[in-house]
Amino acid sequence: MPDLSISGEDVAEADLVTRRGTFRSVAFRDPLDGHEHLALVFGETRMRENVLVRVHSECVTGDIFDAMRCECGDQLNAALDAIVQAGSGVLVYLRGHEGRGIGLVAKVRTHVLQDDDGLDTVDSATALDLPVDTRDFGAAARVLKYLQVRSIRLMSNNSDKIHALESHGIEVSARVPLLMQVNDHNLRYLIAKRDRLGHHLPHLDAFPHGRLGTAGA
Repeated sequence: MPDLSISGEDVAEADLVTRRGTFRSVAFRDPLDGHEHLALVFGETRMRENVLVRVHSECVTGDIFDAMRCECGDQLNAALDAIVQAGSGVLVYLRGHEGRGIGLVAKVRTHVLQDDDGLDTVDSATALDLPVDTRDFGAAARVLKYLQVRSIRLMSNNSDKIHALESHGIEVSARVPLLMQVNDHNLRYLIAKRDRLGHHLPHLDAFPHGRLGTAGA
């Protein structure tokens, strides 16, 4: 069986000075999926337990261009803020996860069906004969092992992500909710994530459900 651990040959590390403070950037090429991912480490995390961690799937439209049809960019920023406020933590940014793994071109095609036909984020994918979610979180588990993090508090609303990391040998001591502000453009997307994908989004109950905007990413 091939060695799926991350070796030093596939890693580059350097300080990354940001507006929030200085992180240690750990760029790594995963031996299984072949993508180049990035972990941002703040403070002391090596050999620590209950480390605050966000495992974030790449979303060009949300992370870079502040698209309002999803909450990805808001979650990315909130997670970084929380890590800095806590004094330590890790953000793992996973590439190749665009559109829950279908890619950018396919994701934009689902947006057309969401806007024109009113399909949600699940049905717009299956209407194009695309899988709903093909993401694999093994790369995140492997880099957390490389960083020698003993256990984590995972910032996520997705229980499946917890199970995926645990299946790769990562101890998740707690789930930390990461609830973002609801708006007219992401409401239908968030409802689909709650009702069809099992995400924990209790704050949706307080939002008027008659105000449905475009279906999310």
